[in-house]
Amino acid sequence: MGSGTGGGAARPGRAGLDAIETASRDEIAALQTERLRWTLRRAYERVPHYRAAFDAAGVHPDDFRRLEDLARFPFLTKADFRATYPFGLFAEPRERIVRLHASSGTTGRPTVVGYTQGDIDVWAGLVARSIHAAGGRPGMRVHVAYGYGLFTGGLGAHYGAERLGCTVIPVSGGQTERQVQLIRDFAPEIIMVTPSYMLALLDAFRAAGCDPRASGLQVGIFGAEPWTEAMRTEIETEFGMDAVDIYGLSEVMGPGVSMECRETKDGLHVWEDHFYPEIIDPQTGAVLPDGAAGELVFTSLTKEALPIVRYRTRDLTRLLPGTARSMRRMQKITGRSDDMLIVRGVNLFPTQVEELVLADPRLSGHYQIVLTREGRLDSLTVRVEAREAAGPADAAASASGAALALAMKERLGLSASVVIEPPGGIERSQGKARRVVDLRSAEGAAVGAAVGEAVGEAVDLGRSA
Repeated sequence: MGSGTGGGAARPGRAGLDAIETASRDEIAALQTERLRWTLRRAYERVPHYRAAFDAAGVHPDDFRRLEDLARFPFLTKADFRATYPFGLFAEPRERIVRLHASSGTTGRPTVVGYTQGDIDVWAGLVARSIHAAGGRPGMRVHVAYGYGLFTGGLGAHYGAERLGCTVIPVSGGQTERQVQLIRDFAPEIIMVTPSYMLALLDAFRAAGCDPRASGLQVGIFGAEPWTEAMRTEIETEFGMDAVDIYGLSEVMGPGVSMECRETKDGLHVWEDHFYPEIIDPQTGAVLPDGAAGELVFTSLTKEALPIVRYRTRDLTRLLPGTARSMRRMQKITGRSDDMLIVRGVNLFPTQVEELVLADPRLSGHYQIVLTREGRLDSLTVRVEAREAAGPADAAASASGAALALAMKERLGLSASVVIEPPGGIERSQGKARRVVDLRSAEGAAVGAAVGEAVGEAVDLGRSA
């Protein structure tokens, strides 16, 4: 491909890296400026939505002269995807689209994304680059436990691993006991999966009487949901492996937009030759300087079928200087601006609860936040599994429940009921974990009735005043 799309063969760099991974910041900025001009012009000329949005904002692609000018252009949101469903944001005719993916659509119309063959090639190359950054090398076996199908995780990981020259084991999600057996039999060095499902696999190893550290797994590449340093520590300790973070979303490409490097594990390097990141104030939309926390916004630089201009991801993070690579890093996602919980006037993210849960060695990483309403007041319950079998009256269970409730009160400013469940008491994820059950509305109560009934029957431990 030409310089406009940037999918050409990479020039080899240091230690097998693409040359752009260690390029100077000036070189990266020059490439981004060139490719942004191409993207803005393509979006305006080929996609009616962008033409109308740019015109309404009083901007034209010719107004873009330097990187800072991008802030003048309007945002793209998930609502725009739904308003143009299914193919209204495509910049290529139907016959050039070789693949379609889509979100689950559980909160409305699914967001539909399309790819040209050039897009697929770039995607595979970036996932291969990501796996290499995680320590993957040609000939290694990669166990892919992300779901296949319309979800981008499975096929994105699959094509990238093949591009790198790895042997792919395309297991997809589910059938946990079988996955454990395949890991033992096929001895993959790498696993790609959601972190919450990795915990389910850990439980299955223990239930089968198998030592997780004897599995032979060397690297876990975890994405599709936020996870904490405490979860990293548990997985690395129990499996004797390195756990690294991969980031992506279908609207922007899929997995492989940014990747944590095995040698540093200090945040995810954004592949800035293909994606331009910004951090904005979620309330005002103003662009924030590097280092400031806010909402992540992406503009694609090389996408043909579906150019993305200033897409609001709703993910909360910050941009930091490069370390293992020249490209800037994004801090681990701390939550989402649209899944932030407000409980009795206090802002709460599930990852905050996870940190407290995993700080107690008596508790496992399996937990669920249940919100109900008693009269006019919100009520917060945290269900969490004990690591060892314990009855409701067990002293260790009572102590851990009371300690978690106290930590919630002191560190998060929220009174909560804590229910200690026996091992296996919380439904296991075969994809993204369902961390929050909000029963405060009638609709939510209907959806989560079974969970609510289970919570109501459980013994309440450690309620704070």
